[in-house]
Amino acid sequence: VSAPNEFDVMFKLEVPRIQLEEYRNSGAYYFVKFKRNPKGNPLSQFLEEEILSASKMLSKFRKIIKEEIKNIEDADVIVERKRRGSPAVTLLIGKPEKISVDVILALESKSSWPASTQEGMPIDDWLGAKVKNKLRRQPFYLVPKHAKEGNGFQEETWRLSFSHIEKDILSNHGEDKKCCEKRGIKCCRKDCLKLMKYLLEQLKKKFENRKELDKFCSYHVKTAFFHICTRDPDDSQWCFKDLEFRFDNCVAYFLQCLRTEQLVHYFIPGVNLFSQDQIDKTSKEFLSKQIEYERNNGFPVFDEF
Repeated sequence: VSAPNEFDVMFKLEVPRIQLEEYRNSGAYYFVKFKRNPKGNPLSQFLEEEILSASKMLSKFRKIIKEEIKNIEDADVIVERKRRGSPAVTLLIGKPEKISVDVILALESKSSWPASTQEGMPIDDWLGAKVKNKLRRQPFYLVPKHAKEGNGFQEETWRLSFSHIEKDILSNHGEDKKCCEKRGIKCCRKDCLKLMKYLLEQLKKKFENRKELDKFCSYHVKTAFFHICTRDPDDSQWCFKDLEFRFDNCVAYFLQCLRTEQLVHYFIPGVNLFSQDQIDKTSKEFLSKQIEYERNNGFPVFDEF
């Protein structure tokens, strides 16, 4: 939709033989322990009473990046201020138009995926059971994202991340394996996702002085999009000439999620991303109202910035 100015980079550390302890039946957040005595383990310095401290590791990671940036001479790079609860170290590169790069520390585990994911990733009717089994054999990742605890955060938790799987799904998104390849037929799936992300981005820009949209992020849009792909798995339903109609369908589904306060995590079905404790009702109603207005008026916000 516009020139790419945001990038995510995952910095992965392979951690053999870890034991996960689910945090408060969350399905998504875990304490990480080592199965064996970790004395010879270089990560043992980050242990806090047997638990691998997410906050300690993130602080050290941030410190290393800050030190390394001092050695960069031929580019203008600054580290953005730490955002509370964020697992990323954000770099702003270049002047005057800055490129934002999120560097995310991730633990890579080659064990089988946690039980909370068992019923997740419902791609059987869309991409097929074979693809699903292949994807489930890939490692999973844990990022130092703190779980909410009352008004604060539990700073030692790690959150499951499937961004690499999402990337795979988006790269091979058609029921026909040649969808959008040079000799294949181009569909409009990715364009719908881009437009949905852009819509949210523009609304967040428009209302940046209000707090109602603070908790919404592109991940909500992506999750809704995956559910729409599951619901409408046929390539024939995504013909490129139908982009406008399909985009409207996606917007309608997202509005439904906001109104019913139901957006099930695509990989961890026990998690509702739009539950009351994740995002308050007032914020959901505000976003719903703004999207409804845009939809009824031909999306004027697309031309505003």
